[in-house]
Amino acid sequence: MPMLDSLIVPLLVTTDLPPDADLAEFGRLLADAVREPGRDEVSYAGFLHGGVFWLDPPRVSAERGEGPVVEELRFAALLGYLSVSGACGRVKDVVADAGRAVTEAVVARYGDLGSAPAVMAIRAEDVRERTPPSAVPVRTAGAVPELVAAARPYM
Repeated sequence: MPMLDSLIVPLLVTTDLPPDADLAEFGRLLADAVREPGRDEVSYAGFLHGGVFWLDPPRVSAERGEGPVVEELRFAALLGYLSVSGACGRVKDVVADAGRAVTEAVVARYGDLGSAPAVMAIRAEDVRERTPPSAVPVRTAGAVPELVAAARPYM
């Protein structure tokens, strides 16, 4: 199997989600969003693998007055590796492309939650050391096989 020119970026994604959001669905949303994270005329393939988890416990707050109790937004995160191939440019460009793709997908699925997801490159050690054992695994389905093979040492 020929190897692709690839770049592997350790990634952190954080965002608020509705309190009833399903983490597995959120993970699939992120993995699908970065399948082709290119911009303008630049197109390239992506493969995301990692884990999603809640950063905070569910919170309940009472509305002012005698209104019903309302659950607040929850803070979710993904730690993982985004592998890309082709003419993708620098890490900074890949992270910006992934950020645009993730923001579009989150807004399309959950609506405007007040702020855009944060997408940033981090150290590979942070992915390994900070992903909790309870994280829900995430993996882009149907990714380019050569790209998955290039990412295998990071899985």
